[in-house]
Amino acid sequence: MKKKVEEYIKKWNMLSGVDKVIAGVSGGADSVCLFYLLCELSAAEGFALRAVHVNHGLRGKAADEDEAYVRRICAENNVELTCCHIDVGELARKEKLSLEEAGRIARRRAFEESARKWGGAKIALAHHQDDNAETFFLHAARGSKLKGLGGIYPVNGMYIRPLLCVTRKEIEVYLEKNGIDYCIDGSNGEDTYTRNRIRNHVLPYFTEYINPRTVEHLNGAMEQLRQIQGFMERLTAAAVDSSVERTKDTAFFIDGAKLSREDEVLRGMVLRKVLTDLSGQEKDIQEIHVQILLELLEKQTGRSVNLPYSMRALRTYGGIMLEKMPAQNLVPDEGSAEPEERIIPVERQREGCVVFGQFQINWRIFPISSSNGPFPKKTYTKWFDYDIMEHSISVRTRRSGDRIAIDGHGGTQKLKSYFINEKIPADIRESIPLIAEGREILWIAGYRQSKAYQVTDRTTTILEITINGGTCNGGDY
Repeated sequence: MKKKVEEYIKKWNMLSGVDKVIAGVSGGADSVCLFYLLCELSAAEGFALRAVHVNHGLRGKAADEDEAYVRRICAENNVELTCCHIDVGELARKEKLSLEEAGRIARRRAFEESARKWGGAKIALAHHQDDNAETFFLHAARGSKLKGLGGIYPVNGMYIRPLLCVTRKEIEVYLEKNGIDYCIDGSNGEDTYTRNRIRNHVLPYFTEYINPRTVEHLNGAMEQLRQIQGFMERLTAAAVDSSVERTKDTAFFIDGAKLSREDEVLRGMVLRKVLTDLSGQEKDIQEIHVQILLELLEKQTGRSVNLPYSMRALRTYGGIMLEKMPAQNLVPDEGSAEPEERIIPVERQREGCVVFGQFQINWRIFPISSSNGPFPKKTYTKWFDYDIMEHSISVRTRRSGDRIAIDGHGGTQKLKSYFINEKIPADIRESIPLIAEGREILWIAGYRQSKAYQVTDRTTTILEITINGGTCNGGDY
């Protein structure tokens, strides 16, 4: 296994020209394996090695024992260790995060702070092929695009992952052969988190009943997807150069004729690239916003639409002027009394409020527990399964092609058909607020909730949405 990892490190140039490496060491099998391999490589490759251990303050005596173990192996191998004590529970409460997300953020902050203080260090993490396979299932279930389906990248900025070429089983065999002990985190066997459920049930099922080489094959497919993603990014950059012009720091002009000559897939990638470049963000830039720009290209000159991060797109002669504007200068979209869409940034805020015309939409995110009480009975307060949501959601009015899930087997119905069947007056259909994740409708406010997003016995986190205090007294439908 050692040779396999060394070849993988060389393939991805992980240690080329590197003189400092920080290893994240939890005490579990994966990070301990990485630690011992890096100890051997540091002498051979000539880089200095340090370790960082994060005590999350969640597992009491067991966490203290993990820390003591990491201190011991670092002392035995003359590796300088930084131990960070972070109250992850408090961080989760303070920043309104799940414990899983808070723990991930705490670790990254600790690693990056150590790298900053040391100066120019790479951060080595112990993700392996089983982790990557879990990520594939997780991203596929949440509707990720090509980049997300590529899984965990071997090199990502200052982060390197030398063990992505081996499986969990190979790691355990290596440790056993070398007489290396490690700590076992009992919480990994629990189904508290979505990733744990994939690890404990989905992957074992595929491995036992479909193909014992499932993990290996998924990782091979993901490597190909990462290569395709890199190729598409290069094509996209060339297409942006030929069809988009930066007119000033806060604006781009998209040439409609030149863009139309690109392949359909590239057109979407070009528009997404322009949106992320102008906003400086990737979160909340969704497929629906790309589709809005494509639809705007088909409309007459003078039409406009508001987009996330105070961006505004104006249909001009020959294309689209996309500009980032001070929020107070945004005006309602052309041809409508109110903006067509408002983002509900559930990925960035655990609670908050947005205003959409005469509607005030409040949301909050919280873990499910027996203390939550019964499901809300108010017509304008609904609970949704937050675990399955990939992106931020929005409140908007209907668009052509909108559908809603009507049963638990994937069956859907067009909103147009739903409105007709329910005898909802045509003159109010355009004003009914829809809660949506891209093209997926979560809730026709005041009417139907999507079956696909309902809370189940597998839900761990709830998204609660309330319109006008639960009474919706601002609407007459």
